[in-house]
Amino acid sequence: MARRPALSKAEMEIARLLWELGEATVREVHEALPRRRKINFTTVQTYLRRLEAKGYARSELQGRTLVYTARVRPETVIRETVDDMVERLFDGQSLPLVQHLIEERGMDAMEINQLRELLDRLEEEGHDAHGK
Repeated sequence: MARRPALSKAEMEIARLLWELGEATVREVHEALPRRRKINFTTVQTYLRRLEAKGYARSELQGRTLVYTARVRPETVIRETVDDMVERLFDGQSLPLVQHLIEERGMDAMEINQLRELLDRLEEEGHDAHGK
């Protein structure tokens, strides 16, 4: 499949709402926005059209109303976005990303234990650098 263009922060916000709702009209997406967000109806409509044009959503005419659904699962978008970021910022290397996240954002004791368990499990399973 051809590579999809990346989503802007606002497009990602609308995509998350669409994933949450399953299927929705522009109005339903607009109404699902947090109250603090002051995005007007036509802007939401534009973002949904962009999601469709970029291959992240599809629309279907039901009566006189367009109903949008996601074409791509959230896990796929997360994977593609992180993979792109790792390639661009860290020359494809995962460890510098992990180091950055831990050093800049920190980890509490529970997260450190979860990381140890993950590393132990990966080592036991004999995973290589690509998780295979």
